[in-house]
Parts: sequence; structure tokens; C-alpha cells
Amino acid sequence: MGNRPVTVRLARWSAEHPWRAIALWAVFVAVCFVGGNAAGLNEATSADQAIGEAGRASLIVDAADFDDPAVDNVLITSRGGALDQTAAKAAADDAAARLRTVTGVGEVGQPITARDGSALLLPITMSGDPETASDRVQPLRDATASVQAAHPQLRIEQVGGPSIGQALDDTLGKDFKRAELLSLPVTLAILIIAFGALIAASVPVLLALSSVAAAMGLSTLASHLVPATDTTAPVILLIGMAVGVDYSLFYIRREREERAKGRSGLDAVEIAAETSGHAVVVSGFAVIIAMAGLLLAGDVVFSSLAIGSILVVAVAVTGSLTVLPALLARLGRWVDRPRVPLLWRLTAPRTARHGEPRAPRLWPAVLRPALRAPVLTLVISVGLLLALAAPALGMKLKFPGMEDLPRTTPAMQAYDRLTAAFPSTGTNHVVAVRAPAEQADRVRAALTDLSTRATADPLFAPAEADGPKIEVSADRRVSVLDVATPYSSRDDRSVRSLEKLRGDLVPAELRGIPGIEYAVGGSVADSEDYAKHVRNKLPLVMGFVLVLTFLVMVLTFRSVVVAASSIALNLLSAGAAYGLLVLVFQGEWAEGLLGFTSMGAIVSWLPLFLFVVLFGLSMDYHVFVVSRIREGIRAGMPNRDAVSYGITSSAGVVTSAAIVMVGVFSIFATLSTIDMKQLGIGLAAAILLDATIIRGVVLPALMTLLGDANWWAPRFLRQRPAPAPADPPAPAPELVPVS
Repeated sequence: MGNRPVTVRLARWSAEHPWRAIALWAVFVAVCFVGGNAAGLNEATSADQAIGEAGRASLIVDAADFDDPAVDNVLITSRGGALDQTAAKAAADDAAARLRTVTGVGEVGQPITARDGSALLLPITMSGDPETASDRVQPLRDATASVQAAHPQLRIEQVGGPSIGQALDDTLGKDFKRAELLSLPVTLAILIIAFGALIAASVPVLLALSSVAAAMGLSTLASHLVPATDTTAPVILLIGMAVGVDYSLFYIRREREERAKGRSGLDAVEIAAETSGHAVVVSGFAVIIAMAGLLLAGDVVFSSLAIGSILVVAVAVTGSLTVLPALLARLGRWVDRPRVPLLWRLTAPRTARHGEPRAPRLWPAVLRPALRAPVLTLVISVGLLLALAAPALGMKLKFPGMEDLPRTTPAMQAYDRLTAAFPSTGTNHVVAVRAPAEQADRVRAALTDLSTRATADPLFAPAEADGPKIEVSADRRVSVLDVATPYSSRDDRSVRSLEKLRGDLVPAELRGIPGIEYAVGGSVADSEDYAKHVRNKLPLVMGFVLVLTFLVMVLTFRSVVVAASSIALNLLSAGAAYGLLVLVFQGEWAEGLLGFTSMGAIVSWLPLFLFVVLFGLSMDYHVFVVSRIREGIRAGMPNRDAVSYGITSSAGVVTSAAIVMVGVFSIFATLSTIDMKQLGIGLAAAILLDATIIRGVVLPALMTLLGDANWWAPRFLRQRPAPAPADPPAPAPELVPVS
């Protein structure tokens, strides 16, 4: 027994001591979760997230320690026709009087009339921590609603950062709550269909949820080494549910298949551990390697995502090798109870008269072209996928701006009216300057000249009546100028205005001042700098993932050809997903279908994150399928029959796992924000393509075409021929017409 693989030894011990294994797992999950909560979360600061010149501008502003309270506004406009200035002024006075009595209001400013007279703006400075302003803005909104009721002939709205923040939090909170409520029953329903039994369907969900709970606690502990961001927890949930369910599916289906052949419970668990358990370990390493590539991005957001993903995958692999065999051994045949009558008849592992599983009828028909005409099948299928990937060459990257937030809330509708009447309240570039205190007057004069030159250019907003907005720190070392542009943050003219500031206006005015340091930031700069950062880091991350994954596949299958083809197929899958994203989201044809407004670009962080997630998750299917093909080869099957056996015998579990992932990822496509829609569609489409066209058409055609060359490796990598298994797999089914 000592020579047996570690996966088998772990599984046997767990199966022989199920209560101990289950108790140890429960203690492990509880200690991780409780320990993480006790340690507390260390969140990333703005300094941790500074990228490029925009990041340097943010750091300069932060160093000034400005008193920067939260500011909201009351916007008064007409419901039709010209605004009655007298009525608007009366409403503004009423609003000011009411708001001064509201808790949380620090100061009410003087009304500001729009240049074209279409609106009146009443600024409100909130007291307290600006970070919590969104949580405390509701009393202000209530006061404004009472002003609206008193002046029904006007449109009176609360608009500004805190109001928009509250509205967005409410919308996203409802979105994510709906996603969480839907994902669990959707996953469970798909697993019930896959297994035809309630307990068998519940075990993968239980393992996945416990893995997520443990990983959440571990990631909280890890945040004291690598600061966490807001996206870490949702990604742990997303990845944890995906791999936890997948690994359990692979294991349980194989264990049930062996029991259907007449194996004892312990023998069935051991064979599942030696086959599916080995595939789970290799798949887990592949996912971990892919996620580790994110650490090379030099970005705290990607680093926190990498740490969280690595932890949840490692925990899920550990659970599938320890507590899962214990559960299966303890449940025995009860795992197939209670049965759903019709589904059980369709999904249960059935045996033919000679004791071998009956071959499915669908997959031999699907495989027929790949096995009989591999060259033609390969050319057509790869050509179609390359055609789908081609639009990715025109991919544009941007951060979502305010204009990309859902317009279903009154706060965002009011924001549109605000920016139309007061263009300088929309998109702003931030010129941050640090210089010796004795140069403060010279810096102010230079920034004033800069503002004058900018407002004379149509790329920038006209000058305001109260002059340029220049803020100077208490020690006179930091000066900040806001330069507005009338265009949205995703408009190409906003980008050109940024380029003009950085390349011409700012250097021309500030160059030559002794000891000066300056940078231009703002929302447009954040988007452009981050997109550049992603483009620069993507080749490095891809190279790291490809090289290490190649080595893992070579060592696993002892074949250079299998490893190289694995990399090629996963790149093809990722490329097709990129192309599909560009087709759907950079154009406008799908807006009504999916409920979004095109931003003409892909969210900046998505390509890098999507690549590592898809590359890792795709390896789950690939390792599982190729492992079954290799079983056939080792049992003495001809290559063509082994390919057919591997695909048909793994088709059920791969299809079930893919449907679970597609179902869960598709829920994210129903969320309101454009980044979540793109993430959901990208992941769902890529997994669907990978589990169908890649694994069902391209892979069998390629391996049939290569024949024995699939298993070529240099002499130092070759293994001695493994003895044929005691119970070899059934011969590949004959490719007869499907009746």
C-alpha cells in the first residue's frame, strides 16, 4: 500500500475512518473562519492601488491631507420650458432653510445659476466622515423630497456623490442578493438533474460552501500580508463554487460508475481517488498556477484576487481528497437517495448484460466527423473559432464611468441633468503639484494661467464665474487644480484633453519651477493608465501561466505533444471568448437583448482576469478528458478507440460541470453594472465553448489526427509501461447511426 499514490492513501484512510475525517474537516473550516474573523480584514488603501501617473497624482493629493468633506447638491430645474428664476430662488431658499436643521449638514452654500439659466444648484457640505456620507444622506434626501412636495411646478432633486453612492449601493446590494439567492438553487437544480438523487446533488454543494467558508477566513488572515479589496470575497465565492462543484462531480461520478460495475464501496472510492482524484490534483495545480500569474501584475487588486483564488482552490482540492471520500464511504448507497424517479432512470450508471456501462448514443454521433475525417473537422472548427476570436484584435480597454452606471435610479437621472446644466461638475482632470512652500505663489500663478489656456480650448469646459478651482494645502507645498471637460469620461475627446494636458499645457506652465513634482490624474487618467498597465502586464502574466502549465502537463502525462496541444486549445478558447466579448459589448446590437448601454470598450481589468480564470477552469475539463483517453491507451486500445472512449465516458460529468458553471456565471450577466455583465457573459460563453466545441470536436479531431504521436516525449521523460488495469475500460462504442 505504501507504493500507492498519495490520493489513494488519503482516500483509503478517510474511507476507513469517516467520522474522524469529517470531524477534522469541520474543525479545519471552523478554525479558518473564526480565526479570520478574529484577525480582521486589512483593506487596501489608495496608496496600495496607485497605478501610473494617475496614481502619482492621487498620492500627491493624499499627502496634502486636505479637509475634503462630502458635498451633495439640490438641483432645481424646470419640468418644461424655461426655468422661472423667481420660483427657483424661492425653492432654493426653502431648501436651504429646511436643510440647515437636518442632522449631518455642516454648511449650506449659496445658490449657483447655470450659465444658460436652465438650472439652479444649491451645494450642501455634509459633516462627519466623508467615507460614510452615503450611509447618512437619507435625511437630506427626505428634506429635499419635502421641498419638492411644496413646489410641485419645479423639478427638485438631490444629486451628488453621497446620493449617487447610496442609490448605487441599493441597486448593487439588491443585484448581488438576487445573484446569491439564485446561484445556490440553480446549482442544486442542475446537480439534481445530473445525479437524479438529492443527496448526491447536495454533497458537491456542501463541499463547495465549506471550502468557500474556510478560504474566506484564510484570505482575511492573508490580507495582513497582501491587502484585500472589495472584489476579493465575491471572486472567492465565484471560483470556490465553480471548482468545488467540479471536483466533487468528477469524484462522485467515477465512484458511482465503479459501484455500478459491482465494486465494493471501499474499492470504488480507491479507484475514484486513483483516477478522478489524480485529475483533481492536476487540475487544482493548473488553476493555482494560472491564478499565481496575477501576482506578476504588480497590482494590489490582482494580487488580492490571486491570493483568494489560490486559497479557495487549495482548500477545495484538499476537501475532495479527504472529506469527500469519507462522506461517500459513510453514505454508501445512500448517496443515491432519495431518488427523483424520471431523472434517476435517465442519469443512473446503468450496466449492460456483460457488466460494462452502456455507451451513450449522442456522443458517438457528435464524434463521428472528428474520428472519421479529423483533418476536415479540425480545419472547419478551428477556423470558426479563429473567426470568432478575430474581433479581439480591435479590443479597447476603459474603466466604466458615471455614464455607464444604470440609469434606473432617480439619482443617476438627476446626475445627467446636473452635468448638462453645469459641465464643470462632470468629468474633471486633476492637476496635482508638489513644490517647496516658497514656490507656492509661483505655482498658483502657473495653475491660473493653465486654467485660462484650457478654458479657451473646446476640449475643456468654459471658465466658471468664480474662477479656477485651486486648492492649496496648509503647509503650502501641495496645490491642486481641477480642469473640467464637457465630455463623458469614455468619450475620445476626454482622452484627447488628457493628452493635451499631459503633453502640452501642464509641462509648458510648470516646467522650470525649482523642486517641482506634478502629475495629472482623475477618472479619465485612471482609465487610460490602468488600460496601459494591463496591456503591459498581460504578456508577462500569459507567459508565466503558459510556461508553468506546460511543465505541469508534461510531468502529468509524460508527453510534450499533449502538453503543447493543451496550451493551444486553451489559448483558442480564451481568444474566442475575447472575440465574443468585443462583438457583444463594443457594439450596440445586443444592448436591448442584455439590458446595457455600450461603453464602446471592455472593462480594463477584465482581459487579464478572464484569461487566468478561463485558463485555470478549462484545465479541469482537459485534464479529466485526457486522463480518460490515457486510461484507454494504457488498457491497450488503439488511439482512435481510446479517444472515443475518453470523450464518451467523460461527456456526462464534463457536460454537467459546464452547465453548473454556465448557469451560475449567467446570473452575473443579469446584474446592473456593465463590468459584472461583461464578466458573466465572458465566463459563461467561454465555458460553454470549451466544454462543447473544444472538448467535443477540436480535441478528438486533433488527437485522432496525431495518433501515437500524442504520447511522444524525450527519453528522460518516458515512463516504463504501466501494467494494464485489472478491469480495463470497455471498448469504444461503434459509430453507428443514432436511432
